Amino acid sequence: MNESTLTRAVAATVIPAGSPVELPAGTAVMIVQTLGGNVTVRTDQGLCRIAEKDADAIDGYDPSEAATAESEVTEFSEQAVWDALKTCFDPEIPLNIVDLGLIYDMAVEDLGESGRTVEVKMTLTAPGCGMGPVIAEDARKKVAALPTVADAKVHIVWDPTWTPHMISDEGRKVLGLE
Repeated sequence: MNESTLTRAVAATVIPAGSPVELPAGTAVMIVQTLGGNVTVRTDQGLCRIAEKDADAIDGYDPSEAATAESEVTEFSEQAVWDALKTCFDPEIPLNIVDLGLIYDMAVEDLGESGRTVEVKMTLTAPGCGMGPVIAEDARKKVAALPTVADAKVHIVWDPTWTPHMISDEGRKVLGLE
């Protein structure tokens, strides 16, 4: 974990409540996680998520060091959607939402020359998690940025209930659960 300070005020999200907060310039932060472009920091207010667009406010932090395995996608495919979803992370767990087992379904509707609509059904590790809408919006934005995607929607669902058994084999290795 790296200790640092904020060089300017930034909007952040309190973890796990999901409530917005402004962290003032000069706030001491300890970087906890830098996956998916966003940065999870520990502050005197507890854990907070700083969005990728504001990560440059962390003194000494180099976003290129935490770059995800995102590549420039030039053609739409269902695999590209899954790959985009794999760049989204729970801010408390160092594992992407696909390997964490949070993605239940993905459907693509071809709209012809208008592009396509992508709908994703996902769940959370716990009901009432305030970070759910934040994680879902992160996923929606990354899917919407894919070529020819005219509309992307991410729905949070609760059936079936998530359990740790839904973590992929790769995810289990990352978390040391094997």
